[in-house]
Amino acid sequence: NVSICGSDGRGHLIPDLKMVEVFSGVGLHQQSTTGSENARLNEEVKLYENAREREDYDNRANVFAILQTIQALEKAYIKDAVNAADYSHWCVLLLDQFKAAFKLVKGESFPDVEVFARKYVMDCPAALERIKEDRPITEKGGNQSKSIAEIVSLFITVMDRLRLEIRAKDELHPDVKELFETMGRMRMLPPTFEGRVKVKKWLDTLNAMNPADELSPEQVRDMLFDFESGYNDFNRFLAHS
Repeated sequence: NVSICGSDGRGHLIPDLKMVEVFSGVGLHQQSTTGSENARLNEEVKLYENAREREDYDNRANVFAILQTIQALEKAYIKDAVNAADYSHWCVLLLDQFKAAFKLVKGESFPDVEVFARKYVMDCPAALERIKEDRPITEKGGNQSKSIAEIVSLFITVMDRLRLEIRAKDELHPDVKELFETMGRMRMLPPTFEGRVKVKKWLDTLNAMNPADELSPEQVRDMLFDFESGYNDFNRFLAHS
């Protein structure tokens, strides 16, 4: 992880600035530099003159940091370094944070995020595209209803397999994995949703098994109970949404 911003101790992000002294034509004639010139060269350049200007730079730093983070997340997903469920969760969170942060800098100087990116010479095309679409790449327009139907179908499929005493990892794992990832793509479903947590528990259990391994009869009963309660949790959530 690369930190592009520091902190002022109050939770605000501020740019990590360093004074850079540039020397050219190093030679004996440099020894004649006067004391006043030395003092001017070593003088610290301030970005702000008062608390209001400082807050403005803090707000810009927040936007800068979020844009860089979204860009990094997009690249990680493209490289398959993060799974779809985690990607969707963090993408939704970052998009919400961006909208809140950009409101604080939007104005005549920065009418939109593209102007902001050009101003600070940012190379973040994937982040700009994600902000423009305002949704994770895993969630296409109109996919909410489709995701709900897929989740219901996958819950029922897994439960039917367990009732038929199908216990092998290679027969259960694909549907459980797809169920977990589909639930992760639903923006309306919180990451801590109890039904999703139960599915994740059994996905972890199956991930730790060899392909030819089977669940024990006790595990099948426990898994079926968790999936039935998770399915009911999901239906209750939809009814109250």
